Amino acid sequence: MKNMNKEFEQVFENYKQDIRQNLKRYLSVRKPENLWKSMYYTVSAKSKLLRPVMALECCRLCSGSYEPAMPSACAIEMLHSQSLIHDDLPCMDNDDYRRGQLSNHKVFGEAVAVLAGDALLSYGPQIIIEHTPQDIDRLAIVHKYVQTAGAFGLVGGQVADIEAEETEINTDELNYIHEHKTARLFEFAVYAGAVCGKATPEQTKAFLVYAQKMGLAFQISDDILDIIATKEEIGKTPGKDILSGKKTYPHIYGIEESKKRTLELCEEASNILNVNNFDSLILEGILNIIRTRIEKNK
Repeated sequence: MKNMNKEFEQVFENYKQDIRQNLKRYLSVRKPENLWKSMYYTVSAKSKLLRPVMALECCRLCSGSYEPAMPSACAIEMLHSQSLIHDDLPCMDNDDYRRGQLSNHKVFGEAVAVLAGDALLSYGPQIIIEHTPQDIDRLAIVHKYVQTAGAFGLVGGQVADIEAEETEINTDELNYIHEHKTARLFEFAVYAGAVCGKATPEQTKAFLVYAQKMGLAFQISDDILDIIATKEEIGKTPGKDILSGKKTYPHIYGIEESKKRTLELCEEASNILNVNNFDSLILEGILNIIRTRIEKNK
């Protein structure tokens, strides 16, 4: 097991280094300098880079090479970073810390932070179109990107999350929030990787099911850690969800039941990999990251 963990960590780190190098290249500082510095500030912050790594791995599983998915992987991290910048604003979650450092608006001011988020949101599709190999269906990837980013994805989930603070919600409504705010971005990651790797329709469908289950497990574990972990462990202010009235799995079902559901979802996602013969140290290892997040905080 230790050797497997070391192998996973090495492969994962290699992916991350390649992603960071490409992000640095795409986001090199130009005019207006403060805007580009703000964009890169959040993108370059300490992160596991789960979503872009997933895109690269799905591409590799289907084609033997991950390079065709690198532009999409970088676009995914830009979109994710945009959502974090805006989430932290005073009008949203009003958080001073993200990824272990001051939130974007605390460093660059609210106006530049908003505009940096807008710039990252629009720059992602530009990177996909300009840098993805021409024999890949770039339109399909960009279409999925804009679905994920807007009212059918992150924005829709964010609004539902805000509205839920004022009322009690049921499991279906809670799942809607998590599916749109969190799982959609993981789904986009595996979809982009599948398209870049020229996956079969069956492979693409299996990747999406994996991402749905993994994404929900990730969000529930995140909500658990918001209650039981420290700022050093999660890189942001803990307990904010409770104070703001956000509805989460622990809020409705309690910590232990939420942990149980997280582990069930991880097992279901793992079964998807096995049934479809996806021999992936990375995709299985990501599930182990989620398991470890909650198991070490028992």
